[in-house]
Amino acid sequence: MTEERTTAEEAGPIRDVPERVKRIVEALLFSSDRPISSARLAELSEAADGREARRAARQLQAEYQAEGRAFAIEEIAGGFQLLSRPEFAPWVSRLHNRQQQETLSKAALETLAIVAYRQPITRAEIEDIRGVQCGHILRSLVERRMLKVAGRSSELGRPLLYATTRYFLEAFGLRSLRDLPQRKEFGPPPQDAERPGEGEDDDGRQHEEEQEQEHEHEQQSGEQ
Repeated sequence: MTEERTTAEEAGPIRDVPERVKRIVEALLFSSDRPISSARLAELSEAADGREARRAARQLQAEYQAEGRAFAIEEIAGGFQLLSRPEFAPWVSRLHNRQQQETLSKAALETLAIVAYRQPITRAEIEDIRGVQCGHILRSLVERRMLKVAGRSSELGRPLLYATTRYFLEAFGLRSLRDLPQRKEFGPPPQDAERPGEGEDDDGRQHEEEQEQEHEHEQQSGEQ
């Protein structure tokens, strides 16, 4: 998808970016293990603005595609990231011995999908859809930074609301929530106006953990 989009955009009469700017952008992407926004690339490089940085990233991607490189520049979570191509995943996995995806159980994936399509959503609403309690699964997904506490509902008792994070987009290779597949049972993907998880920092995560602990306390009180 990204390759087709990049090829279409680069095929038009787009002004070439100076070679030096492209190489600086390339070095920045190579050095980062997280997506970098076009505005941030412009700030760090000699690009005139975010649009030129974006053109640099897309022209680099066109070069990689034409040369058949083993890596590509993907647009993920509102930024650009240099990644190995999917067909080389078996060999890259051997190097890193990554097990994160394997540790996400079916129940966790189901819960994550419900939140992704219905966010912001309360624990009670999730449990009503799944038919089982999911407090421990929600805590686990918050700890993994896939979900965050997005506030409180106006319903009786003001229960916590859950939403996906920017890390969720990164982990699943999504540019935005609009890239979620269409699912009849959930309805269309949510709009990106709220951008759940964007702008997170350590203080924000700490606040989420404090709210999650409060949630645990509420759960224990209700079960007694």
